[in-house]
Amino acid sequence: MKNWLYPTLLACLSTGVSLAADDDKELLKKAKKIHEKAFTVDTHADTPMLLSRGGFDVTKENDPRTTNSKVDYPRMRKGGLDAIFWAVYLGQGPRTPEGHEAAKQKALGIFDAIETTLKKTSSEAELATTPQDALRIGKTGKRVIFIGVENGYPMGHDISMLKKFYDRGARYMTLCHSSNNDICDSSTDPKGPEYQGLSPLGEQVVTEMNRLGMMIDVSHVSDSTFYDVIRLSKVPIIASHSGAKAVCDHPRNLTDDMLKALAKNGGVVQLNLLSDYVKTIPPSPEREAAQKALFEKWGVKDRRSMMGAMSKLSEEDQQKARAEFMDLNKKYPAQLATVKDAVDHIDHIVKLIGIDHVGMGADFDGGGALADCFDVSQYENFTVEFVRRGYSRKGIEKIWSGNFFRVMKAVEKGVTTEMLGK
Repeated sequence: MKNWLYPTLLACLSTGVSLAADDDKELLKKAKKIHEKAFTVDTHADTPMLLSRGGFDVTKENDPRTTNSKVDYPRMRKGGLDAIFWAVYLGQGPRTPEGHEAAKQKALGIFDAIETTLKKTSSEAELATTPQDALRIGKTGKRVIFIGVENGYPMGHDISMLKKFYDRGARYMTLCHSSNNDICDSSTDPKGPEYQGLSPLGEQVVTEMNRLGMMIDVSHVSDSTFYDVIRLSKVPIIASHSGAKAVCDHPRNLTDDMLKALAKNGGVVQLNLLSDYVKTIPPSPEREAAQKALFEKWGVKDRRSMMGAMSKLSEEDQQKARAEFMDLNKKYPAQLATVKDAVDHIDHIVKLIGIDHVGMGADFDGGGALADCFDVSQYENFTVEFVRRGYSRKGIEKIWSGNFFRVMKAVEKGVTTEMLGK
């Protein structure tokens, strides 16, 4: 039984819902039934960054505000989340042979950490590599863990690394992160584009990923890279954690023309819940200044590199850094978007390209958080909002996993866009 009601009622209160009591009761009852029966999938979380943290236990319910963690098995159960993709994430480092080798070893170490965690917690969770695996595991009551690679940087120039990642369980790779790499241009590199899309190496990567049956993830890539991938890929592609630029004008989000091209390709965009990508948040000079000072103190450039750098610190310094960031968040709390704001993206995408090309990919443990969906334990609030807006049971099931699993199966089987009739 999925524990949906209490957090949902809290969310209704916090977002100012004013339905009549009887209508509200019926809506929640309907949402409960749909959420319990739907197979729910989140296609992007950075939980592996926490697996090596001292004191972090994925089998226990962690407080998201004191541990900065958004995902563990108990909270997945509480929020009715059946499956999640854990990202093997690396920030962009030196684009040298030495840098690529170091990144490769770090990536393989993250795969090791995931494997070790799943072995230790085999009674509670299991690795899946296909939708069929996921549904089978889900019937046992275990949580389902998929793997994706975020940033093609650790493969360097060695195309054979893609098969190594695939053989370790990875079923998608995000081509780049916040900076350009040797594969393609990023949407957020301050230096601007290098290749006006994919590099020659990147074109080889697309071909090899198609051959392997490994999904190509265009979250983080530049618009020109996106169109190059659309042009070259023989199978549908994914955006594992992105949004609609028409709703929130951020370079990480997809324009209407890109969304239309994605639909024609047969692909799917999974909604990111990082508030800055969901809604334009008014700036907070005080918070930004305090963050900058802390980043400079610890010798990092941003929040995400801080998370990656934590493992290099002594246990004492890790505790000190976490305490300082928690104090900052208490003193200058971040303004967060809401579930309603997020579903505005879903509405826009559905009206533009239909119900068959959208899903959920929150980026929890990598910055994803809403005021009323702060971690995976509150995921059922989305189903309530979908019902409130008139989405059908079938449509909701497509959003939660049906659309993504369709693409995953097509890529696995080499089903081309032409064969899909797009």
